[in-house]
Amino acid sequence: MRLYVYVLQAKDLAVKDTYVKLRVGKSKSKTKTSRNTLNPVWNEEFVFRVHDVDQQLLASVYHHDDDSGFFINASKDLVGRVTIPIWLILDEHNQTLPPTWLSLEKPRTGRKFIYKDCGKILLTISLHGKGHDNSTNHLLYAQSDINHEDHKEFESANKLSNDVFSAKAPCLKFTERKHLAKAITGRLEKFFNNNKTEETSRTVTDDSSSDISTAVSDHEDTLEGHHSSCSFEEAIELMQSKQNKHEVPENLEGGILLDQMYSLSSYDLNKFLFAPDSQFRTDLAELQGTTDVQEGPWTWKSGDVSCLTRVVTYTKAATKLVKAVKAIEDQTYIKANGREFAILVTVSTPQVPYGNTFVIELLYKITPGPEESSSHLIISWRINFQQSTMMKSMIEGGVKQGLKESFDQFADLMAQNLKILDGTELPDRDHMLSTLQTEQQSDWELAIEYFFNFTVIFTIFMVLYFMVHILLCDSPKVQGLEFVGLDLPDSFGELITSGILIILVQRVYNMVCHFIQARLQRGSDHGVKAQGDGWVLTVALIEGVNLASLDSKGFSDPYVVFTCNGKTTTSSVKLQTHDPQWNEILEFDAMDEPPSVLDVEVFDFDGPFDQAASLGHAEINFLKHTSSELADLWVSLEGKLAQSCQSKLRLRIFLDNNKGVEAIKDYLTKMEKEIGKKLNPPSPHRNSTFQKLFGLPPEEFLINDFTCQLKRKLPVQGRLFLSARIVGFYANLFGHKTKFFFLWEDIEDIQVLPPSLASMGSPTLVIILRKGRGLDARHGAKSQDEEGRLRFYFQSFVSFNVASRIIMASWRARTFAPDQKKQIVEEQQDQEESLLTLEDVESVVDAEDAKMSKIYTAELPISITSLMEIFDGGNLEHNIMEKSGCLNYATTTWEHVKPGVSERQVSYKFNRHVSIFGGEVTCTQQKSPIPNDEGWIVNEVMVLHDVPFTDHFRVHFMYQIEKSGLAHNACKCEAYIGITWLKNTEFKLRITRNITEKFSHRLKEIFEMVEREIVFATQQDSCI
Repeated sequence: MRLYVYVLQAKDLAVKDTYVKLRVGKSKSKTKTSRNTLNPVWNEEFVFRVHDVDQQLLASVYHHDDDSGFFINASKDLVGRVTIPIWLILDEHNQTLPPTWLSLEKPRTGRKFIYKDCGKILLTISLHGKGHDNSTNHLLYAQSDINHEDHKEFESANKLSNDVFSAKAPCLKFTERKHLAKAITGRLEKFFNNNKTEETSRTVTDDSSSDISTAVSDHEDTLEGHHSSCSFEEAIELMQSKQNKHEVPENLEGGILLDQMYSLSSYDLNKFLFAPDSQFRTDLAELQGTTDVQEGPWTWKSGDVSCLTRVVTYTKAATKLVKAVKAIEDQTYIKANGREFAILVTVSTPQVPYGNTFVIELLYKITPGPEESSSHLIISWRINFQQSTMMKSMIEGGVKQGLKESFDQFADLMAQNLKILDGTELPDRDHMLSTLQTEQQSDWELAIEYFFNFTVIFTIFMVLYFMVHILLCDSPKVQGLEFVGLDLPDSFGELITSGILIILVQRVYNMVCHFIQARLQRGSDHGVKAQGDGWVLTVALIEGVNLASLDSKGFSDPYVVFTCNGKTTTSSVKLQTHDPQWNEILEFDAMDEPPSVLDVEVFDFDGPFDQAASLGHAEINFLKHTSSELADLWVSLEGKLAQSCQSKLRLRIFLDNNKGVEAIKDYLTKMEKEIGKKLNPPSPHRNSTFQKLFGLPPEEFLINDFTCQLKRKLPVQGRLFLSARIVGFYANLFGHKTKFFFLWEDIEDIQVLPPSLASMGSPTLVIILRKGRGLDARHGAKSQDEEGRLRFYFQSFVSFNVASRIIMASWRARTFAPDQKKQIVEEQQDQEESLLTLEDVESVVDAEDAKMSKIYTAELPISITSLMEIFDGGNLEHNIMEKSGCLNYATTTWEHVKPGVSERQVSYKFNRHVSIFGGEVTCTQQKSPIPNDEGWIVNEVMVLHDVPFTDHFRVHFMYQIEKSGLAHNACKCEAYIGITWLKNTEFKLRITRNITEKFSHRLKEIFEMVEREIVFATQQDSCI
């Protein structure tokens, strides 16, 4: 037979740097040393051959001492040990001992065995004989370190932490455990008697000592005092009698994963989810691909508060990013009174990357619903980091996404098995808000709390003491420099005492003024009801935790300012605290459009005329949180002070539309006036599809959508969606999906680029986001400028004018005030006029208006015909331009546009040696002959793309090629440059100088290469 031993972990050890030695007969093995922790995790597997069931497994925990050298004192290094007889494993179901905490014991030298609590070790043991499956996949070694007494359970990064319900596992009944405990006791007594003499003769320095310790686990010990037969229902009833006074805990600060009402009583829902024979866990395991599920029995955990607990282990199916991982969950009933249930589930997966640095907690709260035989299930989560890591933000994001996907499947399966109750959100909202309104403190209570300190009490005492002293003293005599009416201190002691009294009185006076000013601060916004019809935002400010302090005493006077859609509300000031309790309700007046973000900033109050110092800020994006998450949300504050203190605010946010469908119609009517075009509201099905596509809340509604092309390295054809709060793009090309969205408020500027060859003759709409905004959509951006702003390029619209008008109008409606909108419209009209002027310039190519200046002139020993090959689109032109740093050089054929004038289009891209931006270039060239066949004039208008300020100017060139008077086969070439400015900028002179110098040098190199190529080709022809 083979004995498989899984050493998982230990807890509550007295020393750090420990390892485990295992011995079965003469076979020995040991684990690696776990450093710097009193709760080590090993997760190692060992296999031993067993020839006799009377053998025993000895597991000893030792302290690794680096300073011990070659001489190891085993008695000193031994932390504790536990002995498990092999026959005990035979009595277990499937000959497998599930993950069980065993108490470590340590014998003392020269004495009989004396019990000493040395911590606990978690082991899983399996015995397999011939014909048994030697696979160990059904046993799961994972991390689990739960301390129910302190309620500090660990968490896990595994996104499928709700797999705790995934399958059934063998569970011994209470009666079986009772009989097994008695059998173990009898066998151990017999074993002790047989080995009593042998034990006393041995010393603990022998590592192979076979001292016996009890093998009864914690839950078996605590079971002795309970009834011999107890089912899951009876255990719940027993817990009711012990814990009926406990309150239901608050939701965990990580967020809400599920908030739903079901048409099932809370008692039956608890049984449906957590009973040992629940079919729901089996179905969920099959749905999520969870395997190797092992459920331990529900057992009693002793301590300050007895509770019901069990251990569940499982293996989760592999994903694209993470291989199959093994996990261990510990489920603990915090409250169970028959109507309300609270179950804390902790999950650990140390096999995932950085899995040993953090753990996750899940809190299941089951409470009665508003109707008879209904229940309310809320599942919340949080993540705790046991070690600091640079990957913290990435881990938090991965955990949140994984939990969301996992509990979406959980919710879908629940909906298939149970009936969901709708329309219960409003009563819950009213209940929560009414609870807050009854928790306000009076001004007298706040004054007593604020002024009851040593400074005020000592000042009052000193003032009274001085007053009594003055009344008891006789009239002072005039002496020294005193005169009648002026009494000066008669000693240094009196002078110092008077100074101390003045300082104390001034301090108390400042406190009184500060308190009065702070109380006046609270009267304007708290409790003020919202006015008007539309979108009403209600914010319940509950509390703050670990707020930073600018005071040397470690306290601050915080108040919170909320800003949404340009409107502001302010909370009251809480004095001298870093964990303020507000319990205030703040409402914003009704808004015509649904808000996108809520800006939150905490200030330290320092008087009505002093500039308040910021203690931290945050931004809440309504589109990234569900209504359940917003109903109870912990917000982490940003900023150096806030992050150093890990400051947080607890909020409850409710967004209501008191006009219903009329609010959407009014918004579309307003947009129609902005756009000048009729907008038809989308069908409910289309709107629902749009919400599911981007994962948006139900209040979001679609305005319009367009077929277009997203320009990146490779263009992607898709659809551009416009809603009240976002701009979204979606494409699905052969299964490769491109999806992103950003807020209207994220947009800093929208530009229109004229048609070009690169855009296939279509205008391009460029959306530029503000710095640091829209980072979730950066995979859809074509570029990021030097200021860190993302730039999105959209082109190939079916109707560009309609699309650009709607986009511009929606942006103005969301972002600007009325006076700003008017200014933007005027600027847009001026820009359209300038673009029309530009089109005229480009079509006519009037070089004189550009104030041309000569940048190159030369007499070349080649004919005019040979030099004009640089403009005919042949091999010479392509070779020269590629050598000069032009990539993807392409030209069209010359076409006659009017008598004596031909025109063509040229496009290419500069390499990085020519321009660090590597921008694209489109040119329009026109050529016309000089009278009497004396030569040619070539005019060119160049448009640069993807270069800063390219929308401010256009570059004009004129090449004049004519016969030379020096030789018959020679020509004279002159080049002129001019810049037409469409917009004014402070960099105008710098840009003009840079372009002139760059192209002066560039044209000189190009014509010199042309000369060399033509002369070389002519010499080659003459040699032939």
